[in-house]
Amino acid sequence: MSKIPKIIPISDLRQDASGVIKRLSASREPLFITQRGRPAVVMVSMKEYEHTQHELEILRLLARGEKEIEAGADCSLEEVMAEADSLLAEQQ
Repeated sequence: MSKIPKIIPISDLRQDASGVIKRLSASREPLFITQRGRPAVVMVSMKEYEHTQHELEILRLLARGEKEIEAGADCSLEEVMAEADSLLAEQQ
């Protein structure tokens, strides 16, 4: 069962930016901002943004490692996984 996304119009953000940011910082959920009734931007807390960027870095590493292994580069699956494990440990 998926959660209903939090959506607010940009006018609400203008009226209570401090409160919106405070609630967003306390949540791991993204906040969708609409403008003229249409999706405009998505906001997330800095902590959640950094977490997402770290996950993307790990996924890129794994994809690059897979390509290098397929191309016959001088690296092994164990080396790629060890580097990914190291990145995961940094996050915790």
